[in-house]
Amino acid sequence: MLLPAALLALSSGALMAQEKVKVGIMVTLSGPPAVLGQQARDGFNLAVKTLGGKLGGINAEVIVVDDELKPDVAVGKVKGLLERDQVNFVVGPIFSNVLQAIHKPVVDSNAFLISPNAGTSNFAGAQCNANFYVTSYQNDQNHEVLGKYAQDKGFKKLFLMAPNYQAGRDALAGVKRHFKGEIVAEVYTPLGQLDFSAELAQIAAAKPDALFTFMPGGMGVNLVRQYRQAGLADAIPFLSAFTVDESTLPAQKEAAVGFFGGANWAPDMKNPQSEAFVKAYEAAYNSVPGTYAMQAYDAAMLIDAAIRSAGGKLGNKDAIRAGLRKADFKSLRGNFKMGHNGYPIQDFYLVQAVPRPDGKFQTSIRQKIFENYVDVYAKDCKLPK
Repeated sequence: MLLPAALLALSSGALMAQEKVKVGIMVTLSGPPAVLGQQARDGFNLAVKTLGGKLGGINAEVIVVDDELKPDVAVGKVKGLLERDQVNFVVGPIFSNVLQAIHKPVVDSNAFLISPNAGTSNFAGAQCNANFYVTSYQNDQNHEVLGKYAQDKGFKKLFLMAPNYQAGRDALAGVKRHFKGEIVAEVYTPLGQLDFSAELAQIAAAKPDALFTFMPGGMGVNLVRQYRQAGLADAIPFLSAFTVDESTLPAQKEAAVGFFGGANWAPDMKNPQSEAFVKAYEAAYNSVPGTYAMQAYDAAMLIDAAIRSAGGKLGNKDAIRAGLRKADFKSLRGNFKMGHNGYPIQDFYLVQAVPRPDGKFQTSIRQKIFENYVDVYAKDCKLPK
């Protein structure tokens, strides 16, 4: 009788050893915005590597898919991750229109959706969901930094410009929340627009005290270059979020130097975990990490902490959920906790694009604008506090 029992124990142990956590990474990896998705993918993978290829002490399998910035394509691919690959977590996306498309299929499947970037207002408020967590921000918040900065600087007139999709509308709503002066124009451009000559003529004619814009990826690269070439940079301050950052600066270079942004982190953040991350990321990928990489790294650390808090039991969804809410890990940004709506409570900063001695460019923290900032939509979330 001892031999079969011993074999049974060995077999059981082998099965446990074979268990693995599956994570589907869904980010944009094609077209001009691909650099954003690449940073998120690389940041997540670096965290898994740092954790010895495991999440929560369990071997991790990471499956990466490109949503192509097409919501219909994203829905088909996320269903493949859920049904074919049986992932426990989906990490993504970068863009809010893709988040709007994949949110329901993921949360309804009882897998967990962890967004390392997109953080729309609707899911922060009335449509919050216990299976959805964000390691970035609520979309409005980085933009609110510039609205507050413009108000505090005494600017009287702002020209606002963003792409015509949910994140663009959230961006301008965020600026207007704190800026009480005159909005001389509120322009929405097609998503993916790369020629801004008509808009630059409008800005020059309007003569605002500053421009605020949200133009991620390739849109931001072109806008910054064209703004500098048009001679507007010295006359009208350029304020933005997700337009001048580590994803766009390698292409913008000197054209962006001095431009201000809003962020929850920058590569010169002073804490041991952030300094180690920046060093490891630059060594691994030969590029400067931005918030996309930082937030995806934190997404991996959040998953790791949640699985550990559940004792490694992936099937215990309630325990995983509680672990995600607890968020017991050291964020690269330092001050971080999870709000009851699944969105972070954190600090936000005014940052500025600067050149580095090695010829690269990065953003640098200039001042803290908000501390322990709760998004304005959390009050509408009915999940227990």
